[in-house]
Amino acid sequence: MNPRTLLARVLLACAVVTALGGCTRGMSDLREWVAQEKAKKGPPLPPLPVIKTFETFTYNDQGLRDPFSPSPLEAGTYGNSGPRPDASRPKQPLEFFPLDSLKMVGTIGTGAGAQALIKDPTGVIHRIVVGNYMGQSDGRVTRVTPDKVYLTELVPNGNGGWMERKAEIAMSEQ
Repeated sequence: MNPRTLLARVLLACAVVTALGGCTRGMSDLREWVAQEKAKKGPPLPPLPVIKTFETFTYNDQGLRDPFSPSPLEAGTYGNSGPRPDASRPKQPLEFFPLDSLKMVGTIGTGAGAQALIKDPTGVIHRIVVGNYMGQSDGRVTRVTPDKVYLTELVPNGNGGWMERKAEIAMSEQ
């Protein structure tokens, strides 16, 4: 064996023995420090917040409406007034399609007798005049111009009634 290799092995063995010897010293100083830290008192806790007490309030004694009871609109007093869809009227062909799926592709005539040409999603073109219905919200055609069809739709108002909403279909770019 080479003397250099032997010297390297001896030095490595001495380093290992020295390192292992340092580990046997014990952990008494660490345990002592942990015990000292545990013995220290922590900062005092802040006091608990004071709970506020609230006074009861009766709405009827003050002549006010109770916010937790149904309003007249929710109770249906006003929900039945206003426009309503005509359930007895037979549906027209363009009422089976959503309004945004219909496209205006042209007009025939001018003035009060103008007719709009509306293309449905299946590709069929329909003639529409004032008074016809289209879209799924009872949209009634109110006016036909060379570039737009104006409608008035009936939509639920959220209180059991109905309200009118204006809509239009513009001439599509081709």
